[in-house]
Amino acid sequence: MNVRHLYVHVPFCAHRCGYCDFVTVTGHEDVHAAYMDALLAELDRHGPLAPETVYIGGGTPSLLADELLERLLGNLSGDEVTIECNPETVTPAKARILRRGGVTRISLGAQSFRPRLLETLERRAQPETVARAVAILRDEGHENLNLDLMFGVPGQSADDLRADVDAVLAHAPEHISWYELEAKPGTRFAVHHGAELARQAEALEDHYETVVAALRAAGYRWYETANFCRPGRESRHNLGYWLGHDYLGVGVGAVSTLGLVRRRNGPRLRPYLDALAAGTPVPADVEELTASERGLERLMLGLRLDRPLHLNGLASLVDDAACDRLAEAGLVRRDGETMALTDRGRFLANDVVASVLR
Repeated sequence: MNVRHLYVHVPFCAHRCGYCDFVTVTGHEDVHAAYMDALLAELDRHGPLAPETVYIGGGTPSLLADELLERLLGNLSGDEVTIECNPETVTPAKARILRRGGVTRISLGAQSFRPRLLETLERRAQPETVARAVAILRDEGHENLNLDLMFGVPGQSADDLRADVDAVLAHAPEHISWYELEAKPGTRFAVHHGAELARQAEALEDHYETVVAALRAAGYRWYETANFCRPGRESRHNLGYWLGHDYLGVGVGAVSTLGLVRRRNGPRLRPYLDALAAGTPVPADVEELTASERGLERLMLGLRLDRPLHLNGLASLVDDAACDRLAEAGLVRRDGETMALTDRGRFLANDVVASVLR
């Protein structure tokens, strides 16, 4: 199977944060080994794979016992192999396993360096935990680290944000992902903090501009809406998504898009384990996409990048009149068969992109 990008989902977490709406499972250490059996069995069903990039996400993949993590990595390979880790799970032994197992990129969930904001986010790793994890990984020779952070946390002031900027730059990661906190409907966070999130909504644009300006001044490239990197340190896996490449997802809740077919594995752990143990198909929803739907996705994702998007086969999906108006307003650049958002347009990306599509 010719798959350029492979996503592997490990759903286990020690605690489910209130803002999280991913497919996660807390506890259930007794089924970690069975899940690994199932995951590798699902991989085998797709035949020999030689992806360019592999992304192991979750959940908390680094929560797996060392021997299970070693087994998983022994069955994966790629030019870029990324794994998500919670800082409190990083040990010297785990850092060695990641190094020996071919991991080339590690993403640490820091979210903030302000203890009271971490408490609001229900995060267990404190600033010193992140510092310890970074030191352990550097000592083991890991040279490509990402730190995940959030802005728009309830109670976050401009001073809090500047302190987070200073703290993350002190760690000198090769890549930084800095997201606006979203409280999805139905999460505990939306219930407990919805009013405060609504109240501070007007400050979010200022927070975003602060982050972009500070990281650019420090030498990071703002190459995607929420992602910044040192030269040559882009996430090749995520670029595959944003550029509209096909990708295969394995694991409970994982999503694949191959051609015009999108497949979502079911989100429930037990049916997933039972199906693979019995050799039956994994429960999944399959959606047939139209060429137009796939094209619109390519436009929406491609315009998140700082590079011009080539409109090969996509020009008919662009509202030319709206594009001209947005160009006059300094939000869009259109040059023949390429299109890109200006810096100002990128700050307003959701509205701009929605306006320019037919």
